[in-house]
Amino acid sequence: MKLGMVGLPNVGKSTLFNALTNAGAESANYPFCTIEKNIGIVSVPDSRLDKLAEMYEPDKFTPATLEFVDIAGLVKGASKGEGLGNKFLADIREVDAIVHVVRCFEDINVIHVDGNINPARDIETINLELIFSDIEVVQRRIDRTKKALKGDKKLQAQVDFLERLKAHLEEGKSARGFDFTEDELTWIRETPLLSAKPVIYAANLCEKDFSEDLANQKHYQTVCSIAEEEHAAVLPICAKIESEIADLEDDEKEMFLSELGLEESGLNRIIREGYSLLGLISYLTAGKQEVRAWTIKKGTKAPQAAGKIHTDFEKGFIRAEVVSFDDLMTCGSMSAAKEKGVVRLEGKEYVMQDGDIVLFRFNV
Repeated sequence: MKLGMVGLPNVGKSTLFNALTNAGAESANYPFCTIEKNIGIVSVPDSRLDKLAEMYEPDKFTPATLEFVDIAGLVKGASKGEGLGNKFLADIREVDAIVHVVRCFEDINVIHVDGNINPARDIETINLELIFSDIEVVQRRIDRTKKALKGDKKLQAQVDFLERLKAHLEEGKSARGFDFTEDELTWIRETPLLSAKPVIYAANLCEKDFSEDLANQKHYQTVCSIAEEEHAAVLPICAKIESEIADLEDDEKEMFLSELGLEESGLNRIIREGYSLLGLISYLTAGKQEVRAWTIKKGTKAPQAAGKIHTDFEKGFIRAEVVSFDDLMTCGSMSAAKEKGVVRLEGKEYVMQDGDIVLFRFNV
């Protein structure tokens, strides 16, 4: 999973990126501090994997990973090349989902490119640049499809759809708010739209506001209202607190979070929300050689899940030996699970479930 972190200059984007990834990206109080994108790869925390490691004492422990991309700050006119716009848009095309960092904190010592704090305006600035870019893409697709229409009248439905989509975008609405049919999703798949990408709004609050009742934080509530209209996710976060957490040992981190009344760090919350938005789950493989998590889409069948390990596993798939994590923990060992009959043999039509522990049988 690759998440692109975007936002206007000086909203705390690179500070948050550094806190989440310990990647050491430059962070400073002036626009376009980030020019080249920064990349940080983090392990996805999974307590199930930790339990399996205790059980098997494996030679190798491999959690799933998540890639964060800190993308250059954007300004109005980016779709026309203003600021670092073209680079910004190109970098967004490469990510699976967007973490849009929105400034919700007041600080006279940190410059705001538009002079004052206004989350609705800031969100609109970035969303419109993505929409403007999408309008150009859709228009080019309309032109191509109309040319092809002369030889294939069946394409008229696609032309009609693309023109409806363009009208939707021209109203300043993101593509993710468009009600696509199954056929339309197939047609648009080869034309990836920036404003269709799933979004997590990270509302960056000051320490005081973050620790108080969020229902009374007007900037945060503004972000929540916008996210609800767009069917997007929103997470309250404090980049400064995350920076402090990042430098602590695990036991100190837990104590610090507890004092703040938090159950988990911002990183864990973003990862969980990202998995949910993208419809991802993890299945697990376990043994003395390695304990490992594999990330797949919900609805993936066993042979395709096996293909994540190696293409030969999918080509020569015979069956999968599957036990749920909870059943294995209840039984205490794989041998006990087999004795109690909770280890199942599943075929090619089996749909993988989150937390399945699997041994694939194949023949090539």
